[in-house]
Amino acid sequence: MLFTLRSKSVFCETSRYVLLYNLLFADTVLLALSQLMYILAVCRIRLTYPVCGVFAMLTNLTNVISPLTLVVMSLERYVSVCYPLRHATIITIRNTGVAICVVWIFSLLNVLIRICLLLNFIFEELQSLQMTDSCSDIAMILGPLSDLYDRIYTYFVFILASVAITCSYVGVMVAARSASTDKASAQKARNTLLLHLVQLGLSLLSTMHTSIVVSLSTILQRLVIVRIKNVFYVFIFILPRCLCSLIYGLRDQTIRPALMYHLCGQLKLSCPSKGCDPSNNSE
Repeated sequence: MLFTLRSKSVFCETSRYVLLYNLLFADTVLLALSQLMYILAVCRIRLTYPVCGVFAMLTNLTNVISPLTLVVMSLERYVSVCYPLRHATIITIRNTGVAICVVWIFSLLNVLIRICLLLNFIFEELQSLQMTDSCSDIAMILGPLSDLYDRIYTYFVFILASVAITCSYVGVMVAARSASTDKASAQKARNTLLLHLVQLGLSLLSTMHTSIVVSLSTILQRLVIVRIKNVFYVFIFILPRCLCSLIYGLRDQTIRPALMYHLCGQLKLSCPSKGCDPSNNSE
């Protein structure tokens, strides 16, 4: 999917495809890091706190990118429907690049604050920097300040993203009732925003899973917590991000022919050349 979004000029010159690429890139990095940490945990490989800290901070960085990018994508759909005449001047590639930079900077600030909180932890009291448990973002919540900050930041992102996407959806619903609005465009934007709401809920579940697991760990046994973490890993981390690529790849009329071409056109499988050849897709 990432290769498809860089295979044609229309994908590189359209803001919503650039935003989609940023979303999928962050999700891909997060999946790779999560899979690596999961394999290390299954193999019972114990890392040192500094190495685990690097993995945990990269995971936190990419984990927050998804809901924030969904907010920007929702605002882009809102502008396209409610301000169609100004859409081309407001939603430019340059402004999209600025928005993506703001999203990454905001996420980096979150990581820097977490690092500062980790540095306040007294590592001298530890007998060794070797971890006694599997590496995870939960294992790197050391001290009450880190736990408090994680909760506050998670709730802040949840409220910010929910309000932004909900307001965009309401704005599109109001615009859809206007006689001057393109009904087909408004309907498509409304369906897209509904999809964003579902994606947001799944993304925020992955953002909030740390707080949920920490809360459950105080009342449940360790074996039960391990099983819950495995279920969360499959249904909150892997499944939503795989569905994101699948839904966009099959739903978008511009992406679908190019995606099918790269999936089956190269090997000339049972894919019709007319349906897979991106040259048949109008840009």
